[in-house]
Amino acid sequence: MTGGWVYIMTNRPNGTLYVGVTADLPRRIWEHRQGAADGFTKKYGLKRLVYAEPHDTIEGAIQREKNIKHWPRKWKVRLVLDANPDWNDLYDQLI
Repeated sequence: MTGGWVYIMTNRPNGTLYVGVTADLPRRIWEHRQGAADGFTKKYGLKRLVYAEPHDTIEGAIQREKNIKHWPRKWKVRLVLDANPDWNDLYDQLI
């Protein structure tokens, strides 16, 4: 098995948050930005990658994603602020 990523998308600073998991972060974020798949991120226009966390295994990433999804919003915002206080779009750093 390969590694994985947990990531957070938003539409603007302090906006709607989406927590996801993937094995191929650049491809997945490109899909979100292009609106390639119907779903939550397309519905709310979430195209800004504001947090990404690498994991050695996809299983570890999946477990972390599940944990973060159950957190209160305040904790998720703090996670983003600690790593990316200006809510910069990190997508360009991936490609």
